[in-house]
Amino acid sequence: MALVLLALLLSLISQSLRCYGLSSFGFDIHHRYSEPVKGIFGIDNLPDKGTREYYVAMAHRDRVFHARRLADGGAIDQKLLTFYPDNSTYQISSFGYLHFANVSVGTPASWFLVALDTGSDLFWLPCNCTKCVHGGLQKSSQKIEFNIYDNKRSSTSKNVACNSSLCEQPALCSSSGGTCPYQVQYLSENTSTSGFLVEDVLHLITDHGDQTKQANPLVTFGCGQVQTGAFLTGAAPNGLFGLGMSDVSVPSVLAKQGLTSNSFSMCFGDDGYGRITFGDNNNSPDQGKTPFNIRPLHSTYNITVTQIIVGGNVADLELNAIFDTGTSFTYLNNLAYKQITQTFDSNIKLQRHSASVTDDLPFEYCYNISPNQTTVQVPTINLTMKGGDNYFVMNPIMMDNNNVICLAVLKSNNLNIIGQNFMTGYRIVFDRENMTLGWRESNCYDEVSSLPVNRSYAPAVSPATAVNPEKTSNQSNGPEIIPSSHSLKIKPAFAFTVSIFLVLAIF
Repeated sequence: MALVLLALLLSLISQSLRCYGLSSFGFDIHHRYSEPVKGIFGIDNLPDKGTREYYVAMAHRDRVFHARRLADGGAIDQKLLTFYPDNSTYQISSFGYLHFANVSVGTPASWFLVALDTGSDLFWLPCNCTKCVHGGLQKSSQKIEFNIYDNKRSSTSKNVACNSSLCEQPALCSSSGGTCPYQVQYLSENTSTSGFLVEDVLHLITDHGDQTKQANPLVTFGCGQVQTGAFLTGAAPNGLFGLGMSDVSVPSVLAKQGLTSNSFSMCFGDDGYGRITFGDNNNSPDQGKTPFNIRPLHSTYNITVTQIIVGGNVADLELNAIFDTGTSFTYLNNLAYKQITQTFDSNIKLQRHSASVTDDLPFEYCYNISPNQTTVQVPTINLTMKGGDNYFVMNPIMMDNNNVICLAVLKSNNLNIIGQNFMTGYRIVFDRENMTLGWRESNCYDEVSSLPVNRSYAPAVSPATAVNPEKTSNQSNGPEIIPSSHSLKIKPAFAFTVSIFLVLAIF
């Protein structure tokens, strides 16, 4: 269900393209005002290094960190394992508004900018391609080429055999001793990846108090020789990191090897910055949670919503939905879609936008705002989850460049999918050990990593760098009064954008 209707989403952005108590894995943080961030990701209006504004911002960062460390006596609650050299995630508009992270694989190590997808299982990379995208990031005169994985050039790579327990599609094998092929078809029309399975090292760093050492576990992933559909037009052009429940997914492999507990978390900041932590099953008192609905054949991160509250209007409408980071927006079937969109429409105090033939917005409920408007009052959307905890949707709207805002919800013919836009403002815990989904309000900068920055362990060069902490508040999950509306600042929905250079090569 990952990448659902991504072809439709890519048409929306076509003008930018014309596209068990053990260790845990985490993402380190560097400051948001670094030159690589401003250069590669094209972020404007940020303080220049050395200016008064720069030092004010950095001093604020220090106060936040010091306050937290004094509060807990400077103790480190848990050991951490982290990707290196950069461990942030970014929502990149040019690549389908999905969250991406840099991973380092193989010997010698190479980096890959992969989309993070809880709606699929397999981790795959473009590899010995007969049909895939060759390209990279372009900003001004700086161009960073994407890498293509070559299993023959990595001394630690080996093919997965058809008789391996990790070969999930043995019917595709020509012989039991041959190499295990794979083929994954995504729900987005004509979008697929195929090739064969390999094992190779994923480069991590282990934190042991004041010291660090490298950890290089073997993981299984797809050597993607042929990509089709949206993978050739900008979606996940450099690979996809499946985070589902199957045995072949990286969280499952790490847990089976005893490196982490069987859980991970992802954080989605409202400016497009995020974090991912493998092994995180933090059950803090201020965290909401709800159980997964387990399917015997193919389990997903499926939960139950028991009540929908929009603008103070309560509807006892029960539905099952999948939390899928590989889907940018939220898709609801007819009953839930009508309940949310029509109630939202009747409560918002803005003029409905009249769609023209030139509009390429896929959303049905859009509204006009004035050119100088800086805030907008919108009805609250709250989902009451099975178990009774409330999930408040922080920012359900997105802004078009033509003074139009839209409720970023789309109608689905079958599945209900909670996409990334409904996860914004939260740290989401996918606790596969206890089979629960957890959530806590976060801006992602306060998710403090205690890892030292030690570049000597960096195994490969990466194109992306991270950003800097700000203060956030925590969610209370007890009995609460839900306001009928709240005020949002008017700003583009996604802050991280890049210009891209894509060359389709078929050989």
